[in-house]
Amino acid sequence: MDQATLYLAVDLGASSGRQVLGRWDGTRFTLQDVHRFPNGPVNVLGHLYTDVLRLWEEVKIGLTRLASQLAAPLVSIGVDTWGVDYGLLDSAGRLLGNPYHYRDARTNGVMERAFARVPRRQIFAETGIQFLQLNTLFQLYSMVLTDDPQLKMADTLLMLPDLFHYWLTGSKTAEYTIASTSHMLHARERRWATGLLQALGIPTRILPPIVPPGTILGPIRPEVMEETGLQGPVSVVAVASHDTASAVAAIPDLDADSVYISSGTWSLMGVETPQPILTEEALTLNFTNEGGVGNTIRFLKNIAGLWLLQECQRQWQREGQTYTWEDLLKLAEQAQPFLSLLDPDAPDFLSPGNMPAIIRAYCQRTGQPQPESVGAVGRCCLESLALKYRLVLESLERLVGRRLETIRVVGGGSQNHLLCQFTADACERPVVAGPVEATALGNIMIQAIATGRLPDVATGRQAIAASVPRRHFEPRASAAWQDAMARFRGLLAL
Repeated sequence: MDQATLYLAVDLGASSGRQVLGRWDGTRFTLQDVHRFPNGPVNVLGHLYTDVLRLWEEVKIGLTRLASQLAAPLVSIGVDTWGVDYGLLDSAGRLLGNPYHYRDARTNGVMERAFARVPRRQIFAETGIQFLQLNTLFQLYSMVLTDDPQLKMADTLLMLPDLFHYWLTGSKTAEYTIASTSHMLHARERRWATGLLQALGIPTRILPPIVPPGTILGPIRPEVMEETGLQGPVSVVAVASHDTASAVAAIPDLDADSVYISSGTWSLMGVETPQPILTEEALTLNFTNEGGVGNTIRFLKNIAGLWLLQECQRQWQREGQTYTWEDLLKLAEQAQPFLSLLDPDAPDFLSPGNMPAIIRAYCQRTGQPQPESVGAVGRCCLESLALKYRLVLESLERLVGRRLETIRVVGGGSQNHLLCQFTADACERPVVAGPVEATALGNIMIQAIATGRLPDVATGRQAIAASVPRRHFEPRASAAWQDAMARFRGLLAL
């Protein structure tokens, strides 16, 4: 292989991590798995943490495996992760404890206390970010409220991909797309919202400089090269370091008439726009303006995606029943349609736990039959998610002022044929599913642009379209979906 064509994407998701080798031959990308490993929060004394040191060890394991397989060195490597979470470093660059996980309960009630200092409308006008208690802004404010000593000792805040880039290179920066998830960036000026942070007592001295996606941060540290056996030099690129930003970058045919869904543990549903949308209706509907590639904004809504079914799967496994995704979809397909519905974003479902029991309790509380079988629980989750997509689609069309003709689903959830068909049926729009590995492809594409092998994102998307298969799902007219939508709207009004 020509060394000028090899890139490594390190993609750390909320439920799993993987390292993917990408090769660009001038026409197409091909991908090869190097290393995959599970991920998830660790509960210690009632708090949830992200085990970043284990993740760092897994990254080095992947680099070591890759080094033993390669006939030529890499051009570059880039890391992307989920949003909002961060690590704090002291003045010597040492990590001040394991980072909290965004699902930790320390942010319960914190948003309301923040609004007492800075009104909700003012925060949105400046940041354009939807209000979720898990956002970095509220995580940090919870530390202010508890007088957390780590915040006092902190010299630098690094969002998670920036932390791994620092460990790889020694460079302390904040890549724009991941920084935008923090709820701490000025939406129009694309700088830290220092006035907002000062009003909440959050120290601005800890904030590193912001760099755009595609910035070459430097070579991998010599000690990491030696430990892993890589031959260099290997550059580290600050890709679109929020995993959703990388996934959206990789969507072929994404145009003004398309809505995307980056589907995984979370579903991120939105459109690509040149400027943030900061209207009163966007605030009321709780939409968000996150940074994208090529000076774009990802105007979207966060939806609790496959999280509920993933948690159910984990609970059933704890009870000695192991179901593959194929098993779950088959059982869901056979179950009674529209027995019960739920709001995937209800507070009931935010934290880990016995999710099948939580779902049944929710259904009982809302006056619905309790889904007892595995298939009934699975169908309830998938139908409800498709209906939530319909609701968000309607809101998006009002906010952008036009009909959105096609839904483009990428990520692991694009393999879920039942959810894709439900989405087409519920939304009455064709669904184009794929690429599955959108995040890795977007990560690698940005590396190829940064290192001069591709001219721009538009060309990269064309190359991705030529590289991967996609599936099409046509909507099937059904009065049952219309009736279910009416029930779903009533449920959300409770």
